[in-house]
Amino acid sequence: MRDRSGVVGALCQEKREVRRFTKSVKWLGGAAIIIGALAALVPCARADYIVLQSGQRIHVTSYERMGDTVRLTMSGGTLEIPADAVAGVDPEDTFLPVKIRLLDVPYANFIAASAHAHGVAPELVASVIAVESNFNPKAVSWRSACGLMQLLPQTAKRLGVANIFDPEQNIEGGTKYLKELLLRYNGDLALTLAAYNAGPDRVEQYRSVPPYRETRDYVRRVTQKIQDTYRAATHSADSQ
Repeated sequence: MRDRSGVVGALCQEKREVRRFTKSVKWLGGAAIIIGALAALVPCARADYIVLQSGQRIHVTSYERMGDTVRLTMSGGTLEIPADAVAGVDPEDTFLPVKIRLLDVPYANFIAASAHAHGVAPELVASVIAVESNFNPKAVSWRSACGLMQLLPQTAKRLGVANIFDPEQNIEGGTKYLKELLLRYNGDLALTLAAYNAGPDRVEQYRSVPPYRETRDYVRRVTQKIQDTYRAATHSADSQ
């Protein structure tokens, strides 16, 4: 196995090369998900921190390059993120704390805190909020879903959200729910978003993204928003 500095260098070099191209996309039941076909990274031998362009660190036990994505293995499961969202890899025993750069969105501090606590990309949380409520903390849907992340009252209660209209509590509960779904569907973003919109029962019923126009459109919109947010964060990091 190459030394750790070599792995980090290879990751950063491949990340720069991937930036030259637009992310490949495939459609699964009308939902866009990121794919690729480049060589895999050598997985790390022990616990490391994947450092994102946003400044967030994700504690992992291994990682693997899979085309335009990197699969992260954590104690609770796996998660795939775009490769160009990765800034580098820090060994667990030597990494230095850095200030997390906040996304240029409302409630960015709450998003960053919850994303860091649950090991979820802040870009995902922000994109869900944008599509769900357009950052309106008082939003209520015709289905009685409430707040920034449009939590149903019964879901909010299960997640420990006492005040569903409190931005910090709502984001914390919604981020926790996203992490549950990511683990349930092994990091499959399309299924995670479909379950967030239509419910896990419908995803289990169809064993894929349910054939509902609303759900398929929702998955497409959030996925596109995630890609746009990652590109904006990457551009911001490059300009600094």
